[in-house]
Amino acid sequence: MNTANFKEILESSWCYAGGFLDAGRVSSYIATLAAADASHLGCAVMTNEGDCYKLGHCDVLFSMQSISKVISLMYALKILGRDAVFAKVGMEPTGDPYNCIIKLETAGEKPFNPFINAGAITVISLLAENALFRDVLAFCGMVFGEDVHVDEDIFAQEMQAGKRNRSMAYLMSSKGALGEDVEAYLNFYFCLCSVKVNAAHLAHMGAVLACGGKSPITGKEIVPDWIIPITKAIMLTCGMYDGSGEFAVSVGLPAKSGIGGGIVAAAGGMGIGTFGPSLDIKGNSVGGIRFLQYLSENTGISMFKNQ
Repeated sequence: MNTANFKEILESSWCYAGGFLDAGRVSSYIATLAAADASHLGCAVMTNEGDCYKLGHCDVLFSMQSISKVISLMYALKILGRDAVFAKVGMEPTGDPYNCIIKLETAGEKPFNPFINAGAITVISLLAENALFRDVLAFCGMVFGEDVHVDEDIFAQEMQAGKRNRSMAYLMSSKGALGEDVEAYLNFYFCLCSVKVNAAHLAHMGAVLACGGKSPITGKEIVPDWIIPITKAIMLTCGMYDGSGEFAVSVGLPAKSGIGGGIVAAAGGMGIGTFGPSLDIKGNSVGGIRFLQYLSENTGISMFKNQ
């Protein structure tokens, strides 16, 4: 596909997606999310050569929220290895909401996967015991292609509002599935959720995933290549909350969303980042999903498309 045609499809995808923003609503979990502009839609695509195409509100900063779970998983695998990480958390989808607490009581000690909140807190506990937060933040900068920072106001709101996550963490600790320093784990978890990014950062992240763990700009290794298939597989099966199966069918890309309105996706030769704070009932960006659906249908980037 030539560059002119690709740009035209991107613009058409963005225009198409913009027509669905009224179908969702912004998250009300914390005040900053509730104050987001539901009409915003930003989309960015970065090729494996480092070229970046931007549309709409792609430079607006927002908290990455659950997209941080991809960061924590990759960094934990990088410093601790596969066996140590998956001894504590599973790899299976749940079909339940991301903040469901029921199966922690009924389905054994180990959370189902690293992308539900209980699983993410478990992975974070491993990081908190083996790394400094500044090291993880530096890793974020490499993955996003630019230094990023924690929004202290959002962090304070998360600490105050995160009662359900706190309940999960203490329940897991009481069952021996989590260590004793629960407040330190939660502090680490909420800090990472509160890191601010934009759609272009997410496109760079997606390109790192699409390039086997290497920077699309410099070619330098950021993540060892063995980590990438594991990460993308869990993104495909668990990355869009309890809408992951439908997303796999309609878009066919490994992706991860967050209630801040972001989605990061990795295609065969490019990374895609979207920002649209208008969310569906499952917590996924309405505009982001529609953009990715249109783009997938009109470019054939789905990993399930017949070759």
